[in-house]
Amino acid sequence: MNWTVVAAVAAGGAIGSAARYLVTVLMQRAVGAGFPWWTLSVNVVGSFIMGVLVTAIALRWSVGQTGQAFLMVGLLGGFTTFSAFSLDVASLIERNAVLSAGGYIVGSVVLSIGALFAGMAMARALLA
Repeated sequence: MNWTVVAAVAAGGAIGSAARYLVTVLMQRAVGAGFPWWTLSVNVVGSFIMGVLVTAIALRWSVGQTGQAFLMVGLLGGFTTFSAFSLDVASLIERNAVLSAGGYIVGSVVLSIGALFAGMAMARALLA
């Protein structure tokens, strides 16, 4: 366990989470709360930034393990966990594991939404 890396993830997560909150507040004021544009925006922007970072680090930038953890796990993970999901899918596709990527996409979305509803039902049953 490298505590410097853990601290970098924590710092990046704090910044990313604060940024997500600010985007949410500003967008709700600008466009209203009828549709979650703020969530869609952070997911798309975070995924785009993840694509830029992973490519730049692979081709040109040398940021080391701590820098990568700060940027990709902490900052973007705090801003949007969807960026990590997008990177996982892209990695599977680039390894020609297209079937696995499809299963991961469907499984992640269906199981996560199902788990959310299961958690809601359990909390209602226990707290009602």
